[in-house]
Amino acid sequence: MTTATPPTEGRPDAIIVGGGIGGLSTAFALAREGLRVRVLERAKEFGEVGAGLQIAPNCTRILDEYGLLDEAKELGVVPEDMVMRDALDSSELVRLDLGELERRYGFPYMVIHRSDLHAIFLRACRRAGVDLVTDQTVVDYENLENTAGARITLADGHTEEAPLVIAADGLRSVARQKLVGDDVVSSDYVAYRAAVPIEQVRDNGIAEKDVTVYIGPRCHFVQYALRGGEMFNQVAVFQSPKALAGQEDWGTPDELDAAFEGTCETVGKGIPLMWRDRWWQMMDRDPIDTWVHGRIALLGDAAHPPLQYMAQGAIMAIEDGWVLARHVARLRAEGDAGSAVDWDAALAAYQAVRVEHCRRVLTTARSWGELWHLDGTPRLQRNAVMREIDPTEWAFTDWVYGPTALFPDEEPAMFTPVPLASARIEESAPVVIDAAA
Repeated sequence: MTTATPPTEGRPDAIIVGGGIGGLSTAFALAREGLRVRVLERAKEFGEVGAGLQIAPNCTRILDEYGLLDEAKELGVVPEDMVMRDALDSSELVRLDLGELERRYGFPYMVIHRSDLHAIFLRACRRAGVDLVTDQTVVDYENLENTAGARITLADGHTEEAPLVIAADGLRSVARQKLVGDDVVSSDYVAYRAAVPIEQVRDNGIAEKDVTVYIGPRCHFVQYALRGGEMFNQVAVFQSPKALAGQEDWGTPDELDAAFEGTCETVGKGIPLMWRDRWWQMMDRDPIDTWVHGRIALLGDAAHPPLQYMAQGAIMAIEDGWVLARHVARLRAEGDAGSAVDWDAALAAYQAVRVEHCRRVLTTARSWGELWHLDGTPRLQRNAVMREIDPTEWAFTDWVYGPTALFPDEEPAMFTPVPLASARIEESAPVVIDAAA
């Protein structure tokens, strides 16, 4: 597809509130269709906080369409395998050949620094003529009475209008609070992160060419290389006793150390390297069925903030923008040449397909987290089941790594779960896991 050049003056066709990965990727997707797009970012500069990010084939497929995949490969790493191990004894539970995964889906599974992916989209937006404005705090949203668009109000009192307003303002979205009114849900788990020079960890028993996940009782630990193998990313996640007790100050470094006592040597060597001046309390929200309110649309974490276990949060936001832009292009192709965007039809199509997919990811992420953190006999059952899994049983991955659906009937079927309790600890037969059972 040839990228259209948007006009540089006049009222924007769309205002996007939030300049994270979801907001910028959506801005770029719409600008490619020749639309005027303005992004309003609260911070004084565009940027991302965090460390590593996993991007699966359902995302690298979109990056390739956008002409951004080669740049991402230069900045990231394409690992060889994804390996899950028991955090206590380090035994291997399952290994997925990521080269085989790429052959299945046509695009690679990659890891990249979050700030690098964000910067890729920021540069793309600048090349596409997106109006990028910082230091803008949006405090209110409303639809215009004539249904010709929506209005936002900023903290300094001024207002802006456009035919479409997209709220990509994150987990604690102002728009979500106004339009839905629900609250975040705490998992009582907290994440610590660290990205360090690879030389600092080479003697720690790491697997430089793999994504490795150690799963243990009420904790897990993730490792993989970044930035062409020059850096090494680590994520330590654990259940906070202070959170369970209702204390406000929870997930503190003393809890980090206590949570990983008794884990295997590689994990034990990684814990002292974690950043201890910041941590991320793990929150999500319950799925909702309505993301579109007139000409105001929720997108990314404002619509569907997940727990991190599926590594699909940023990907879902990128998919959201791709789907919306594809429907804009489809409706324009079906209508009169030069006609205005039928935003109502585009938004209806967007909501019709994205809500169910993201609901699946949110609920599966919660179940996956429960599965990772089992103790006692359930842990042994889980380990036995995982060791018997055929990594090429694609029913586990087709529903999430396959091509992003544009219409509900394109959404792949979910796998059929079998209760974990049906697994035998010894000589267990291959079964599909139901972590919620």
